[in-house]
Amino acid sequence: MIKLYYFAALVDELGTAYEEIELPPKTATVADLLALLRARGGQWEKTFATGLMRITVNKRFAETGTPIADGDEIAFVSVRC
Repeated sequence: MIKLYYFAALVDELGTAYEEIELPPKTATVADLLALLRARGGQWEKTFATGLMRITVNKRFAETGTPIADGDEIAFVSVRC
């Protein structure tokens, strides 16, 4: 299980500030997680296709290649003005 937090404009766009999800077996990096969230379609696909956000894994800034694992806390912060 991982915890996902959404901040700033993302809360309004996605309709949630927090969720917990089971981490699928082949989801090993931030890039994999982004693909999983985009695959939800609709607003999720649109929001996570832009790349206009900062991402943290366990309170440290992350890049798309950053590894993720069960138990992690991942935050997405919109950087749109």
